Amino acid sequence: MSPSRDHLTVPAGKPATPPAREAGPAGAGTAGEFRAAAHAAADLVSDYLHALPTRPVWQPMAPAARQELLDAPLPQSGVPLAGLLEQIGDRMLPFPMGNGHPRFFGWVNSAPAPAGVLATLAASAMNPSSAGGDHSDVHLERAVVRWIAELVGFPHPAGGGLLTSGTSMATILCLAAARNRAARLAGWNVREDGLAGMPPLVAYATGETHSCVRKAAELLGLGSRHLRTVPADASGLLDVAELRAAIARDRADGLLPFLVVASAGTVGTGAVDAFDPIADLCAEQRLWLHVDGAYGAFGVLDPAIAHRYAGLERADSLALDPHKWLGVPVDCGCALVRDTDELRGTFSLVPSYLRDEAAGALGWFSEYGMEQTRPFRSLKVWATIAHRGRQGIAEDIARCTALARRLGELVEADPELELLAPVQTSIVAFRYRPAGLAPEAVDAVNRELPVAVQLRGRVFVTGARLAEREMLRACLLNAATTEADLELLLAEVRAAGAELTNH
Repeated sequence: MSPSRDHLTVPAGKPATPPAREAGPAGAGTAGEFRAAAHAAADLVSDYLHALPTRPVWQPMAPAARQELLDAPLPQSGVPLAGLLEQIGDRMLPFPMGNGHPRFFGWVNSAPAPAGVLATLAASAMNPSSAGGDHSDVHLERAVVRWIAELVGFPHPAGGGLLTSGTSMATILCLAAARNRAARLAGWNVREDGLAGMPPLVAYATGETHSCVRKAAELLGLGSRHLRTVPADASGLLDVAELRAAIARDRADGLLPFLVVASAGTVGTGAVDAFDPIADLCAEQRLWLHVDGAYGAFGVLDPAIAHRYAGLERADSLALDPHKWLGVPVDCGCALVRDTDELRGTFSLVPSYLRDEAAGALGWFSEYGMEQTRPFRSLKVWATIAHRGRQGIAEDIARCTALARRLGELVEADPELELLAPVQTSIVAFRYRPAGLAPEAVDAVNRELPVAVQLRGRVFVTGARLAEREMLRACLLNAATTEADLELLLAEVRAAGAELTNH
C-alpha cells in the first residue's frame, strides 16, 4: 500500500511545497486582477442587456468602426484584461445583430437567456472536452438531452441523443444514421464500401424544408437530385398522397427510397406537418422518418397548439435547437434518435488511446457524432431549463404563440396588409399590399421592404418567398415582446412601404 501524502518524507534542504503565490488563471495576472476583471465584465454585460430595449434594434456599422475591426493588427505585446474589456465595450457591444431586442422579429434568432449567459462563463472556466470520460459535463449532457426529449415528448432510450453545434449538424448525424440503416437493409456496408455500386438512395421533403436538409444530403453523397421535393397541400403541409405517388415512381425506376423529412415548424410560415399519416406511410414503406424541429418542436408545450404535434413521437429522429426558442446562448443544437444503435453504429470508431472501460455501456459521446473535442454545451442548457422550469418555458412559448396570433389578427384588420398563411406557431407571413398597387409592384416593394424597415432602427423584420410571392416574415421568440411592439412593427412596415411607393 502506498503511504499517504501526510507520511511522505521531504529530502533535506528542499521545501515541502512550492513557493506560495497568489493563484489565478495563466496569463490573467494575480487572482485579484482576474476577480476585478470578472466583476467588471459582469457589470458590462448586465448594463448591455438592460439597455437593449432602449436602443435601436439594429443599425449599420459606421464605415470607420467596421474598418477598424477588419484591419485590426496582430498585437505584439499583451493587453491587460481591463483593456480588453474596454475594447469590447467600445468596439463590439455597440454593434449587435439585434436579436436580443424585444422588437427583433427577424429569422429565428433568440435573445440569450440570462441563466445561460452566466453558465457560459462557468463552462468556459472549466473548459473540458465533452467527448467522454467521467466528469460532470458528460453526465450532465446525458441528463439535459433527456430533459429536451421529455419537453417535446420524444421517446428517449439511454444514449439516444447528443448536443451539437445546431440543427444543421444534428441533421447530418440523423440522416447519416438513416443512410446507414438503408444501406444495411439493402445488403450494403456503406462504412466500408461507400455508396458506389448500390442503388441510389432517395429522400423526400417539401419545398419549405430548411436548406440544411439539402446540405446534409449533398455532404452524405446522396446528391440533391435524389432529394425529391414533394408538393404541399393547400395548407402548406406535406401532401401524403403526393408522397406515396413519388415513392411508387422511384421504386418502379429501380431506386431505393429511404427517408422522409417532415417539419415541426416550416421555414416560411412555421407550419407543422401532419405526422401521424406520414408515420403510417413510413412504417408501411420501411422508410426513416426524420423531423426538422429546429425552431418549432418546442411549440408542443403550448396547450393551444399541442394538437398539431400529434405523432411527433413516432419519428425515427428529431433535430432541434435549444439555442432558438429556449434562448440557450449559441451554439446548441440537439439530435434525438429512437434507436441508439443506429446512431452509434454510424459513427463509433474508438482508437486504442481512447479506450475507457469507465465510460460504461454507452461509451463516449464522440461515438455518436463527428466531433471528438466537444465543448461543454450542457451547462448552459441545464441552467436555462432549470431556471425557468418546464412551467416557465411553457408559459414563455405560449406567450409567443399568442402574440403571433394577435399579430395575424392585426394584419388581417389592416387594409394595407395581407396575411399569406394561417398562423400555426409563432411565425407570421404577411405583406404590404395597399389598394391600387399593381401585382408586380407589390412583389417589388415587398422585396425591398425588409431592409428599408431594418434601416429605420425601430424594429427588425426579414423577408422570404412563399408560393413565388415576396413577403415579410415576422418570427416571435422573445417573451418580453408586447402588443405595442407588434403595433409598432406594422406601423414601421406601412411607413417604409409608403416611402418606397410614394403613397
